[in-house]
Amino acid sequence: MSITPDSTIYWQWGFLHINATLAFTWVVMILLVGGSWLITRKLTIEAEIPRWQNLLEVLVTGIQAQIKEVSGQEAARYLSFIGTLFIFILTSNLLELIPGFVAPTGSLSTTTALAISVFVAVPLFGIANDGVGAYLKQYIEPTPLMLPFNIIGELTRTISLAIRLYGNIMSGTVIVGILLSLTPFFFPLLMQLLGLITGTVQAYIFAMLSMVYIASATSAHEQPQPDKIPKGDQNG
Repeated sequence: MSITPDSTIYWQWGFLHINATLAFTWVVMILLVGGSWLITRKLTIEAEIPRWQNLLEVLVTGIQAQIKEVSGQEAARYLSFIGTLFIFILTSNLLELIPGFVAPTGSLSTTTALAISVFVAVPLFGIANDGVGAYLKQYIEPTPLMLPFNIIGELTRTISLAIRLYGNIMSGTVIVGILLSLTPFFFPLLMQLLGLITGTVQAYIFAMLSMVYIASATSAHEQPQPDKIPKGDQNG
């Protein structure tokens, strides 16, 4: 049993090669791009809309609501990034239910690439929201002695994102393989259901943790607005 799809090589020429991770990543991207084009090419605002458009609207609305709840900020500016992370990871995990498909999220290289994209996005969103000076200032607050610890914290949470997703997907694959080898006629349906739930949860956790990190960078310097005090209560 292969632990990682990186070890499965489909084509090689010298040092160039295409492994299962690359192949199935492109499969997921083609499916998402093609599916999005097919669904959105005939959008309508009529009372009765196609079921696929309705499903897409429900998905987008749900992601927006979660971003708003987690960040407390306007969801539109983060929707494309967080939504792409969630849909890519969710699709990769759910397609593993198809025999022969290997989830690219079961590769540490894929999860590391996703985590690095979050690592880059956090300061970009923070700088866009607060400016370069204000964003960098948080690394030396409340004292400049915190600079190395804050930098280490940025790096460790990136590593944590990558390893958490990889570990959960990889361990699930291993457990399924062991159970199927022991009782091949009882567990397949149960394991498919478990894989469906686990894949959805892992996609949600990764996307929401990414949003938490971005929200912490963009709201660090926002001053809360004090509630207005009624005139009758100002003197006690």
